Amino acid sequence: MEDAEKNPEITETPEEVIERTDMSDVADADEEVVVATTAANAPVETVTKSDDLRAELKNTDSEAGTDIFQWANLNDSIKNELRVEFFLFNKNYTPYTTTIDDDLDSQIKSLFLYDIINDVNLGAGTGLMVRDYEFVEKEDNVLLRTDLPKVGRAETLIHLIEHERDEIVEFSEQEHEFKRIKGIAARFSRKDGTGVFYVIKQVSASNTLAGATSWQFESGVFKPFVPEFGWKVPSDNQVLVVDKDIFIFNQSKFERLFNYDFKKQLLADEKIAEIEKAYKLSFPEGTDLQQLVMEKKKIVNKLQKLEVGVVTQEQAVEYADTMQLELMTDDEGKIIIMDGNDLEMFVNLINEDYITSEVTGRRYEIKSKKLLDEPEGEPPRG
Repeated sequence: MEDAEKNPEITETPEEVIERTDMSDVADADEEVVVATTAANAPVETVTKSDDLRAELKNTDSEAGTDIFQWANLNDSIKNELRVEFFLFNKNYTPYTTTIDDDLDSQIKSLFLYDIINDVNLGAGTGLMVRDYEFVEKEDNVLLRTDLPKVGRAETLIHLIEHERDEIVEFSEQEHEFKRIKGIAARFSRKDGTGVFYVIKQVSASNTLAGATSWQFESGVFKPFVPEFGWKVPSDNQVLVVDKDIFIFNQSKFERLFNYDFKKQLLADEKIAEIEKAYKLSFPEGTDLQQLVMEKKKIVNKLQKLEVGVVTQEQAVEYADTMQLELMTDDEGKIIIMDGNDLEMFVNLINEDYITSEVTGRRYEIKSKKLLDEPEGEPPRG
């Protein structure tokens, strides 16, 4: 990929400026839904907070170039010609195909397309700026963006939809359970298949109704809820993916959708480098420490406060034996990490997160701990 200048000016539209489109005011329900993308080559001013952060980002292979304002103008002019496909995806980012009834066509345009276009167009008139997610904190009248390749889960999801469509199965409540669904991705394109972009929203359990435990109110009477389940589609704009650019309209939901927090991940990367230097580890072929950490949000969080090296390799192995944990080593003395569970156990060991109760002799994993001051005087004698 060609190295393009980063830091396009991206902006997040302030909610108070945006007036939601009423469902009844949307275009005719008979119209088809479609979408397009466009790239802008104009250089954009870079906004950085630290040289170290900038250097870290320059090492990432990415492309920046979508002019979001040009994109909004173009798609506003052809919005009634766009078609749309929907994919649900679970917490493992496995996508499922799903069918949307034609009667929902007008709602689809309002909930997944019109509001994003309106937000950007309104923002163009109020000085909306586009800024890199990695460089700035959330601010008013700023739309955050990041590169798709940096957000591995999002890139994987879109890769599966674009290149492994034949292997994607249709969603079934009996087989897959809606409560396990994490998000919904609307794939827009023109009728000729070009101009693809995605609008992605989080699926929250609080917005679902289970048929077995819900009632519906009809003609003044409460009746059994007939469908298998109901879902209230969130009306807020959350995430837009155009080519290799991710535009973040709702930062917290973007981070929850893809378990991505750049600043935490950056610190985790530093800890990973320290761990690789301090300990001898062995992984299955094709797997490394970075990959396993990325798959475990719990470990990313724990690495934020981990003091690497306080517990040595030999102490970790002895500690595991004392706690009767199945920590394995190879012939070279390397600690074997087969999967995320082994990694979690290893991190707990070097963070001293296992104890044996002196009262009952039971073993515990500590969820949180606070270091006490050193005690004064002589230690108690047995």
